[in-house]
Amino acid sequence: MSTAPHFDIDVPAFWQDPYPTLARMRKEAPIAFVPQLGSTLLCNRDDIFVSEKQIDVFSSHQPEGLMNRLMGHNMMRKDGDAHMNERKAIFPAISPKTVRSHWTAQFAGHATRILDELSPDGVVDFVQAFALPFSAECLKSITGLTNMRFQDMNAWSQGMIDGIANYVGDGAIEARCHAATSGIDAAIDDMVPVLRKTPDLSLLGVLLQTDMPMESVRANIKLAISGGQNEPRDAIAGTVWALLTHPDQLALATSGAVPWLQVFEEYARWISPIGMSPRRIAKPWTIRDVAFETNERVFLMFGSANRDEKHFDRPDAFDVRRDASKSIAFGAGPHFCAGAWASRAMVADVALPAIFDRLTNLRLIKDQPPRIGGWAFRGLLDLPVTWDR
Repeated sequence: MSTAPHFDIDVPAFWQDPYPTLARMRKEAPIAFVPQLGSTLLCNRDDIFVSEKQIDVFSSHQPEGLMNRLMGHNMMRKDGDAHMNERKAIFPAISPKTVRSHWTAQFAGHATRILDELSPDGVVDFVQAFALPFSAECLKSITGLTNMRFQDMNAWSQGMIDGIANYVGDGAIEARCHAATSGIDAAIDDMVPVLRKTPDLSLLGVLLQTDMPMESVRANIKLAISGGQNEPRDAIAGTVWALLTHPDQLALATSGAVPWLQVFEEYARWISPIGMSPRRIAKPWTIRDVAFETNERVFLMFGSANRDEKHFDRPDAFDVRRDASKSIAFGAGPHFCAGAWASRAMVADVALPAIFDRLTNLRLIKDQPPRIGGWAFRGLLDLPVTWDR
């Protein structure tokens, strides 16, 4: 165990809103062992920014980790050449060029169709009505699993991210995760002969043209689903909520004074959809006065780093005029999110401008505030809205 001071947390309160606790930790114990999570947390941006690049110490390879055990050994849990080889294999499917020339038009088609089907018939939960199906339909296209229902894509993604964040060992959560991975395996099995016969630019289509073992193909498709559904879904719903509660900033975005990409980047800093990434200590190491032992588990708290007072003025405020370039919402090292370009296109290039262009006078319901939760993965649970016909 590390020599870091112990810092107790209230787990339910941390799930409801981790930011007050993380602010205290940055001030009192920026590197601290949290008994309730069984891990040492790094909370300062500078520590995380440096440590994430030191893969010989802060290793992503976690043989006994939840992701490996529940989803298979994917590239996120590999380092060095093993990681880079698989990253290069998927790159043709999600490169900036492919996103611009191939996926963005499909994303726009999904957005148009879903918005066409919406009607402000009383109160609408915008998470369920748009953010969820849009993110899932885009992910179906990208993964090549077009044989899935968008509802299954969302449920199976949620089942996996709940499973890999199940640090308290809840058996029911683990069972849902196993059901999710079994469903994805069945969908992959159905699509393999189709995409072998007619390859395309989807992740599955591209990977089937490589010599990657099938177990690794499956693991990396599951990885794409686990992060590729919840992050855009939560970022879309969350940014809509943030703008509706900050009408002056909404006006800056809709007028073109602030680019939609800048709006998205600020939201991802303010409420990091992926708030944490785990690491395993690969060899004895010391940061200032804290010594770590081999095989300890460490959490890099991206959500905390993105509100670090040393780098962001008024860090708890949502401000689309802010320079958010020091945000590490997508990571900072060799494990920088491979789907970042697709996510930016989905949210900033397509979803946000379409939503505020199409839905006249989109507004919150005064007596029905949205619910938000999570710390490893954080997002709105619902978003009650209405708009004018």
